[in-house]
Amino acid sequence: MPARPIGDYGLLGDTRTAALVSSTGAIDWFCVPRFDDKPVFGRLVGGPAAGTFRLGPAGPAPVVERGYRPHTATLATTWQVGEGRLTLTEAMVAEVAGRLLPATLLVRRLSAEGAPVEAAVDFDPRFGEGHRPPRIRRRARLVCEWGPLAISLTCAPQVAVVPGRATSVTVTPGQPVTFVLGVAHREPLVHVDPAAAWDLLTGDEERWRAWSAEIDDSLPFREAVVRSLLTLRLLTYSPSNAPVAAPTTSLPEEPGGVRNWDYRYVWPRDASIGIAAFLGAGKHQEAHGFLGWLLHASRLQRPSLPALLTLDGRHVPRERELAGWPGYAGSVPVRFGNDATDQHQLDGYGWVVDAAWVLVQAGQHLYGETWRAMRGFTDLVARRWAEPDAGIWEIRGDPAHHVHSKLMGWLALDRALCIAETHRVPAAQRRRWQTARDALAAEVRARGFDPAKGSYTRSYGSANLDAALLLMPVIGLDDPDSPRVRGTIAATRAELSAGGPLLYRYPPGRDGLPGTEGAFLPCSFWLVQALAATGQRAEAVALFEALLAHASPLGLYAEEMDPATRDHLGNYPQTLTHAALIQAALAIREAPETTA
Repeated sequence: MPARPIGDYGLLGDTRTAALVSSTGAIDWFCVPRFDDKPVFGRLVGGPAAGTFRLGPAGPAPVVERGYRPHTATLATTWQVGEGRLTLTEAMVAEVAGRLLPATLLVRRLSAEGAPVEAAVDFDPRFGEGHRPPRIRRRARLVCEWGPLAISLTCAPQVAVVPGRATSVTVTPGQPVTFVLGVAHREPLVHVDPAAAWDLLTGDEERWRAWSAEIDDSLPFREAVVRSLLTLRLLTYSPSNAPVAAPTTSLPEEPGGVRNWDYRYVWPRDASIGIAAFLGAGKHQEAHGFLGWLLHASRLQRPSLPALLTLDGRHVPRERELAGWPGYAGSVPVRFGNDATDQHQLDGYGWVVDAAWVLVQAGQHLYGETWRAMRGFTDLVARRWAEPDAGIWEIRGDPAHHVHSKLMGWLALDRALCIAETHRVPAAQRRRWQTARDALAAEVRARGFDPAKGSYTRSYGSANLDAALLLMPVIGLDDPDSPRVRGTIAATRAELSAGGPLLYRYPPGRDGLPGTEGAFLPCSFWLVQALAATGQRAEAVALFEALLAHASPLGLYAEEMDPATRDHLGNYPQTLTHAALIQAALAIREAPETTA
């Protein structure tokens, strides 16, 4: 089968792992028991041999309706099949605490309207890198085992499902067929009756609706913001409160190319942006949860802050390529692990300390350990800001003096000094921060600005631009109304435009890797922020509306987008993009009504 477009996939999740399901009803990516484990359905990048779980029409049929139930994580897809309609309703149960339930419980129901419909069931689990078929046991239900891992499939009315072999079932109006998949890893396998599982799903829906109802009603574009917040919550690993960058690996930035990376880990930078997003929407508990994870995760390496960590705060595995995996649309290699974990990225410290400042601004006093950690991060910035680093874009080459990194180093020093106004800090330490902050600002203004372009540049001495510099108006090193800030915004829009509302993050092909890449979606939302922060609210609103039209049919966003086809590219859905969308909406809310 040809690959489905990346944006065709919907997200099913339970805050511990996630599945991607296409409009054909096929789950083509599902790692168990958590986001960064091996897939049991991996056809998305592993090809047909990697397994899938499809429920849908037995023959070709058009999709006539598809979407999430309002303010929930439940997805419904409806096909027109002759005189009848077939609907697949599916979700994973997030709340399993306090009951005898498997930690992972996927519920999928087929129902018909108008006339009986012939449906197909293709259940073909294949575990891990070698696409291992399971050892099969049958009693009252089907059980597939791979050593300490087991999954069960139960259905009502009963269907004789054979793993690896397509099965047909007639779905009659008023008699839905419910499938329940449970997962156990090094624990007893708990079986859940399909009727009880459906009740659990509907109960979960009520909890999601209640959660969504707490989101600030004053937010502009509230429906898009709610969907993005739900997506961020689904991508947050609830046992540790760590937000995964994306639930996938190796979805390409360029189809057929080599820019395929594993994003199933936690970038403190991305997560810190999420703190501001959740706080701005009135979700304080989620913001506090991440900061608690960060203190735990960084404790062994402080004051150094790794560029990325595993879901439980450990060192990310070394990058390796999987032999024999064909990749998405022939995009190889497929990778597990990520070598960016060893890079020095100065900007991460700025994001983290700024997140702590956002909490203080919200009226929260930092715990002693939290403030000690922030002081340690700030001391490291004061010592190392003059060194080159890998930058926000994790270029696989020599470190450089990236202007955005310097700006974020300045942000760490400045926000730590702001926190110090209400938290105890030794006078000598405060003076070191002030000295470093002023020296850093002077150097950036002298070496990071190109008078000929009227813009700050990607790195010292470079003529290239960097869309990450669109964050300048909200950082505060220069006044938002200064000619330098406005010049940077204007130059970035002109030189990095990818057409319409889209922007490249830097000039394509200028990163030492073969091939090129798509437009980088978070940068477009950062442009919305920049416009709103510089008084151009009407233009910010128009740009935001244009970007909403580029969402997937389900309101999801990948990391990048093909400027020509508008296809989503890269790992999907992407935490950074959805967090940037929320921050853009918050910036529009705070912007004055008048335009510049």
